[in-house]
Amino acid sequence: MLNISAARRTGKQPLELNIAPLIDMVFILLIFFLVTTSFVKETGVEISRPAASTAVAKAKATILIGVTKDNTIHLDHREVDIRAVRANVERCLAENPQGSVVIVADKESLTGLVITVMDACKLAGAENVSIAASIGRKG
Repeated sequence: MLNISAARRTGKQPLELNIAPLIDMVFILLIFFLVTTSFVKETGVEISRPAASTAVAKAKATILIGVTKDNTIHLDHREVDIRAVRANVERCLAENPQGSVVIVADKESLTGLVITVMDACKLAGAENVSIAASIGRKG
C-alpha cells in the first residue's frame, strides 16, 4: 500500500498513476471493432421469406425494398406508396450508381404488387433487381 505521508517525510515524489496509455488503448480497440464490424441492412419490417431450393446467397445489396403480407411497401425503414418507389430508387441509385435492388417480399404478399415494385425499380434504372428467398427446401 502506498503511504503518502511517509513519502512526504522522506522527500520522495509521490507515485503517479498515468492512465493516458490506457485511454489510448481503449480508443484503439474501439476503432478496431468499429472497422471490423459488419452492419446488416434490413428493410425495417418483419417478413416471412419463401424458401427456394435454387436460392443463391448475395454478397451485398444496397437497396432493400420490403413488401409485407399486408401489401405495404417499405424502403429505408419507412412505408412508401407504390407511386413513390420509382423516385426513391432513382434517388438511391444517384447516390450509388452500381447499387443493386433486392425485393424482400413476404410469401403471403400479392404477386402483382411485387411485379409492380420490380417494374418500378427497372424503370428507375436499376440493372440488377432480385427477389429475396430463404435458402433451403421448399415447403
